[in-house]
Amino acid sequence: MSGFFDFRKRVFKRPAAAALQYDPLKSEPPQVVAVGRGVTAEEIVRVAKEHNVPLYEDAGLVEALARLDVADCVPRELYAVVAEVLAYVYRIDAQAKGTKN
Repeated sequence: MSGFFDFRKRVFKRPAAAALQYDPLKSEPPQVVAVGRGVTAEEIVRVAKEHNVPLYEDAGLVEALARLDVADCVPRELYAVVAEVLAYVYRIDAQAKGTKN
């Protein structure tokens, strides 16, 4: 048997989550308001669900946002991906308003 053992194979990825704030009436880019892994990520998701905030899953985007600090604005390199998230949120909001009338 070979003497090499890759310990990374046994590492379980902890869930990650990030929350953004964006006001389309202002000129500022979206801002990171929460980011975390493990229990913190679970809490971010719980609070979002509790307040009926739409959830969007994108592991690559979360990894990129996890490198930012809370209160940082989203960098230009992520604008296209964040625009997809915002379009999704607007679509969900429009559907919710349509069903309430």
